[in-house]
Amino acid sequence: MSLIDHPNVIRAYCSFVVEHSLWVIMPFMTEGSCLHLMKIAYPEGFEEPVIASILKETLKALEYLHRQGQIHRDIKAGNILIDSAGVVKLGDFGVSACMFDRGDRQRSRNTFVGTPCWMAPEVLQPGTGYNFKADIWSFGITALELAHGHAPFSKYPPMKVLLMTLQNAPPGLDYDRDRRFSKAFKEMVAMCLVKDQTKRPTAEKLLKHSFFKTAKPPESTMKGMLTDLPPLWERVKALQLKDAAQLALKKMPSSEQEALSLSEYQRGVSAWHFDIEDLKAQASLIYEDEPSETKEDDVAARIIESEKADPASANLRNAPCDNFLFFVIRVYIQGPLQDSRHLQMKIP
Repeated sequence: MSLIDHPNVIRAYCSFVVEHSLWVIMPFMTEGSCLHLMKIAYPEGFEEPVIASILKETLKALEYLHRQGQIHRDIKAGNILIDSAGVVKLGDFGVSACMFDRGDRQRSRNTFVGTPCWMAPEVLQPGTGYNFKADIWSFGITALELAHGHAPFSKYPPMKVLLMTLQNAPPGLDYDRDRRFSKAFKEMVAMCLVKDQTKRPTAEKLLKHSFFKTAKPPESTMKGMLTDLPPLWERVKALQLKDAAQLALKKMPSSEQEALSLSEYQRGVSAWHFDIEDLKAQASLIYEDEPSETKEDDVAARIIESEKADPASANLRNAPCDNFLFFVIRVYIQGPLQDSRHLQMKIP
């Protein structure tokens, strides 16, 4: 990060280790992230001129990173930072990666990292590999997030988000429901959210889209938005209290939790660590969320009927996290494996 030098990318001045923690010194972005702004003052999202300004600056950062051989892998509103002057910078390179081997030979990545709502389909599919275009998909999801105040599928638990990303048609702006947005904006988002990564534009090409040609500097479009807002530390404290209250309400019956979808969104704004027990729990949520008449046919809940009948199946409980996840997704989408035994998930 210390070698990165671009006006729209957060810089790292230095770093040091204290016990088991790595500390990185970076500029203080006084207005926090776009996510903070939406959650505290703009829950329905921003107006299009503001969105255009933010996205253009973010795309400039992406174009620079891709040119340097870097893939960010976690583009989202929570990682787009703003200072008191309205300057936009892309931050959080915790899961970024280099796309070049020694020399200039480009390679694909296969690591399963990111944040569920923003992850591209190819990142979820084993063996296919992915490249810079995964960031373009996440960029498109971020555009929808800024437009609506939340990412698509954000009310669902992470495991179900992964399945919906693979199975459902790409999300987008509805031409009737989202009439306040221009045709150019809708077309730009649609270009980003194409499941075939080879058909998505590069960041360089996307910058030339008509949607960005009239975008004004964020210093001018965001000036009015940042006035009269409480200091960042007060906003963060208020959000923490709100999240704690929502977490306490989680103990309510599931039928009364419809209004708590934002708490699932809050859960999804941090990169998911794909803990194996969390995966099992999320898979069980998928099963419980389905209509009762479809539960018998829900192959998402089919993994292992009897460890005694098939000793090898016992290894699934201790399988590597990514293998377990892909196994669940494959069974959920394609149905039972060739084995004639009925599979059923065991949730400890």
